[in-house]
This record gives sequence, structure tokens and C-alpha cells, in this order.
Amino acid sequence: MSLVQQRRGYFGEFGGSFVPPELQEALDYLEEQFLKYKDDPAFNDEFKFYLKEYVGRENPLTFAARL
Repeated sequence: MSLVQQRRGYFGEFGGSFVPPELQEALDYLEEQFLKYKDDPAFNDEFKFYLKEYVGRENPLTFAARL
């Protein structure tokens, strides 16, 4: 099977983007913002912080100042 890369992903016998039209505008905006900030050092520092502190934990953590 050969793959042809299109703007929206890989299309061939299988694959591609299958989302309701109502979500496509939001996904386009998300992609636009990601491409805008992906090389920003401040964005990457914050992203790495959240990966280290929150992603992959067994339970979500919430700061509770009054506990």
C-alpha cells in the first residue's frame, strides 16, 4: 500500500481525518495555534512542565490550598 501525504493527513486505503463538520473549525484553529507556537521557547517550557508534572499520573492532581 502506498501512502500519499495530504495537508490533512495520510490517505490511502485507510486513514485520514473523520470528524463531524461541527468540530472541523475548532480543529483547524487548534492546528493553526499549535503551528504558530510550537517553536516558541516559553511555550515549550510550559509544555514540558505539564508533561513532567501531570501527564501519565494515575490520578489527576489538583492544587488544594486549603487542605
